[in-house]
Amino acid sequence: MSKVTSAVYSRLRGAGIVLPVPPRPVANFATHVQEGSLLFLSGQGPQTETGGLRTGKVGAGVTVEESLRRCAPGRHKSARGFALRAWRPWQGEARDQVAGMVNAAPDFTDHPHVIDGCSDLFVEIFRDAGHHARSAVGLGSLPRGT
Repeated sequence: MSKVTSAVYSRLRGAGIVLPVPPRPVANFATHVQEGSLLFLSGQGPQTETGGLRTGKVGAGVTVEESLRRCAPGRHKSARGFALRAWRPWQGEARDQVAGMVNAAPDFTDHPHVIDGCSDLFVEIFRDAGHHARSAVGLGSLPRGT
């Protein structure tokens, strides 16, 4: 483990963050693929602390506040939970791009706020190296209603 990676894991422990076991694929695909220095992660839906799926559409039955407190401990819980579940494939090395997809009603416009938990976690743990480019988009549907 590099000095940087060791420091990152130390900050995780200091923040009381325990990495969850990443979910198994629901079909015949890999959870991640690495091509050179690029790592591609499969999408993940919002999970409860016991591994069940949270469903619903932000802006139509699910408020922004509910979407922020649905899963893992901490601010912006769903997005933070996604980041923590995706952690293991890339072993804590900082990355510089995040794409967040939000199951949202057609008139919902606050997608970036829903994804903030992921970005906040990366900056909290990686510090300056955690700053990244980001897309936050709304989709009309996501697998299994998540």
